[in-house]
Amino acid sequence: MQTLLKEKLWAFIVHNNPELMFNLQEDYSVTNYLDAKVKDIMPLAEQLLSENRPVYVVEELCLEQMTEELKPSRYHYLLSILEEEFTADYERLRESGTLTYEVVNLIAYCKDIFDGYGFNTANEEDRQLRYTVIGQVHEYLS
Repeated sequence: MQTLLKEKLWAFIVHNNPELMFNLQEDYSVTNYLDAKVKDIMPLAEQLLSENRPVYVVEELCLEQMTEELKPSRYHYLLSILEEEFTADYERLRESGTLTYEVVNLIAYCKDIFDGYGFNTANEEDRQLRYTVIGQVHEYLS
């Protein structure tokens, strides 16, 4: 179960939080990060298994718990803004193969805005946040 949870967590990170993926790889701490997250969740997994919950349910509940702090994805938020508001730039970056790299750079560039708003699932639809981020993206691309 631990190996499967590590694989699922890593797949989630790669897809939703590439900035974290790059940072973990740069620091050579992927294994330590995954091991710590899975170790922390194992008591819940063992409890759920002892309650005779199906393995797939246990995996999903554990993955949900392990990824809670990684949501919402700043990467997907910025990606959608680029695609919707800066279509030409989005296409240019996608075609050049630098889209992921540039969105990760944008995450760092917009960090103060995200932190200032306390970016979370409750406010990711906030129009003022969106407009502020759009302004920052425009500045970055100029």
